[in-house]
Amino acid sequence: MIAKKMVSYVEGSSVIRAMFEEGKIMAQKFGAENVYDFSLGNPSVEPPVKVKESIINVLQSEKPNFVHGYMNNSGYESVREKIAKHLNDTFGTNFGVKNILMTVGAAGGLNVILKALIDPGDEVVVIAPYFVEYNNYIANYEGTVVKVNPNPPTFLPNLEEMEKKITARTKAVIINTPNNPTGVIYSEEVLKQMAEVLGKKQKEYGSSIYLIADEPYRELAFDGAEVPYLTKIYDNTIVGYSYSKSLSLPGERIGYLVMPDELDDAENIQAAANIANRILGFVNAPSLMQLAVAECVDEKTNIEAYDANRKLLYNSLTEMGFEVVKPEGAFYLWMKACEEDDKAFAAKAKEFNLLLVPGSSFAGPGYVRIAYCVSYDMIERSLAAFKKLADAYNLK
Repeated sequence: MIAKKMVSYVEGSSVIRAMFEEGKIMAQKFGAENVYDFSLGNPSVEPPVKVKESIINVLQSEKPNFVHGYMNNSGYESVREKIAKHLNDTFGTNFGVKNILMTVGAAGGLNVILKALIDPGDEVVVIAPYFVEYNNYIANYEGTVVKVNPNPPTFLPNLEEMEKKITARTKAVIINTPNNPTGVIYSEEVLKQMAEVLGKKQKEYGSSIYLIADEPYRELAFDGAEVPYLTKIYDNTIVGYSYSKSLSLPGERIGYLVMPDELDDAENIQAAANIANRILGFVNAPSLMQLAVAECVDEKTNIEAYDANRKLLYNSLTEMGFEVVKPEGAFYLWMKACEEDDKAFAAKAKEFNLLLVPGSSFAGPGYVRIAYCVSYDMIERSLAAFKKLADAYNLK
């Protein structure tokens, strides 16, 4: 028998992953060219050439026992130094080696920092719609999820509701901008207002409330939009980053945490995260990929392909009569379902071989998420199927 706490995890396993697997079965049945899988945020853009060159260079220029060996739990100092310098040059920050911890992707980083911070019963505020694996990460450490409801049509955080839901037990707030699933970017003005709320609540309760910024989509911003760097807005900010999207390396599981010296109890948090990285079973982030991405910190993300996809899909769907939130960043389109039950709407879409993820999977019922990190050609081929879906609901 499995552990009792795992029963609910198994029952609630990722709808996105399940649809991805179903898409492979459908492709065998109908032909891959006739199935339009918008379920998984798996980058379609190839990694920059320099990534491959850096991996080869590391393997050829370094001793094998160094490349494949253990290092400090926080990661190679030389790697963390390069990342800190990159951040300082880009955002005008003042980070050093001790402020950076290399992690097994963004998910690993979130688990590391939550383990370092959360006691049983501590509350963690999440802003819906959100990546619902946050629920499981928080539950891993017996924390309590406190959800701030979706705020259409902008889907910016409802700060009044957030303020009401912060209590003396609130330990952290997790935000994700550019946002998965909406594509919305939280503006500097909104983030400053959020910082004011958190600062006010810290004084009210005499506690520390940490803002955890989950930032795998930071570089994917369109139309000249800027993504504010949160450590410059709120002192108690911890940043989790991943190269999964920016360098198209989701399977390599490589990222980092930024833990500034301005944090309350910074030294102990940095030390605890270092230990958590080991006792969670990661031991350290993959050594080869640490050394490789250190040579690629200044590589630019190829957002042109995603932008072309975004424009084609957004313009086409709105012309068909669908109600869509125009994405400012990431590579997701957030579309209103044509009936109250978003799962039923996603099931209807499947009749036309369209795989869309119900918004309820992101605590955002009534919508569906469309991952447009696919080939431009697939989007073009899918438009006839979307038109059939629109006709099924008598749009326009």
